[in-house]
Amino acid sequence: MTEGRADLSQWREPGALLETATLEASLGAPELRIVDCTTWLKPAEPGDDAPYRVVPGRAEYDAEHIPGAVFLDIQGTISDPDTSLKFMAPSAERFADAMGALGIGDDSRVVLYSAGSIMWATRVWWMLRAFGFDRAAVLDGGWEKWKAEGRPAFSAPGRYPPVRFSAKPRSGQFVDSEFVLSRLDDAEAVMVNALAPEFHLGEGPSRYGRPGRIPGSVNVPAATLLDPSNGAFVPLDEAKRLHEDAGITPDRHVVAYCGGGISATVGLFLLHQLGYRDLTLYDGSLGDWAQNADLPIETGPQTGET
Repeated sequence: MTEGRADLSQWREPGALLETATLEASLGAPELRIVDCTTWLKPAEPGDDAPYRVVPGRAEYDAEHIPGAVFLDIQGTISDPDTSLKFMAPSAERFADAMGALGIGDDSRVVLYSAGSIMWATRVWWMLRAFGFDRAAVLDGGWEKWKAEGRPAFSAPGRYPPVRFSAKPRSGQFVDSEFVLSRLDDAEAVMVNALAPEFHLGEGPSRYGRPGRIPGSVNVPAATLLDPSNGAFVPLDEAKRLHEDAGITPDRHVVAYCGGGISATVGLFLLHQLGYRDLTLYDGSLGDWAQNADLPIETGPQTGET
């Protein structure tokens, strides 16, 4: 049994969600690899046309972290360095090298956590799955919940011996704007925007370029899928209701997006657990779409909305 969620029987993959008490009891297990994925988005420097400035959470990790955890710089080590877009998925070779350097091998049991928002952990969870690795879990509530419960924290850096990680990319996990454009009129597909409602409606300026959404998108903000009291996931039945109310049913092909392909993975994690099998992430998201004047964009209430 896990603290706080005694019944995980409805979860498709119960092992992909880990409670803080369960992790504490497992500290020191030889196959365990704990990874701090914390990243911060800060205002861009004056004159910089980037939507934000990416700051790895290394300073916070150096001050205090879960015992044994290693730090992962998402932008610096597991993102494509050859594009101006942030957080784009890298080559399989680059990803495998980064995982191996952290000590993550094919037989490791990985636990991912982050401070500030669970979305950084779910992003890495999605990437691991995209590269064929299914032995990763997200720590429910992340660093804040761990600290609030008074669990142990160290400042000494974690270290695991480098190993070989075998990247086995799965097709369709990441898609580009050309793919999204081809599915706009497909009734079997649904575009899901994870940003806040004001950004979905295109109200006010957008840091990604043109305000608005991909035409026909529905809105399930990532924030609604997390408990505001502790940052943990909402119960699975609540996640199911929120998605079904938006018209997202298991028979449809889900293309999730947000601003930069990060917060959309919160919804993807829960949809996976709900048994949805046709899931895709538009990696470039609005950071890519809104910058291209040749791609359509939509603002204001959708049909049937007020």
